[in-house]
Amino acid sequence: MIRLKIETASAPTAIGPYSQAIAFGDLVFCSGQIPLDPVTGELVGDGDVRLETHQVMKNLQAVLDAAGAGLARILKTTIYLVDLDDFAAVNEVYAEYFPGHAPPARATVQVAGLPRGARIEIECIAAVNPAD
Repeated sequence: MIRLKIETASAPTAIGPYSQAIAFGDLVFCSGQIPLDPVTGELVGDGDVRLETHQVMKNLQAVLDAAGAGLARILKTTIYLVDLDDFAAVNEVYAEYFPGHAPPARATVQVAGLPRGARIEIECIAAVNPAD
């Protein structure tokens, strides 16, 4: 199998030596997304974790679209939060992106800090050709 770099201008460019995602076989491994506007490269949300979560999910959607997958094909996510007190607010927004089907498996952890002062980062693993 070949590792395929996934890259799209519809999501923020990597801010380090990594790819937005790597496809390998029928799986896509998405790097963590923080709430950066893909056009300006600036953090969005002004510290509002709900707005930040929406932007993160839009960024993940763009990367997954470029890989031929989509949010409905996410198998597993990991959410990194600077403050676990944001857990309920993040859950409310996160749930909007997974209506009508089983949400992905997930882990949520609190971290000491995230790049650019973001309050949230989400990474995921998705299937490109799941057995629907």
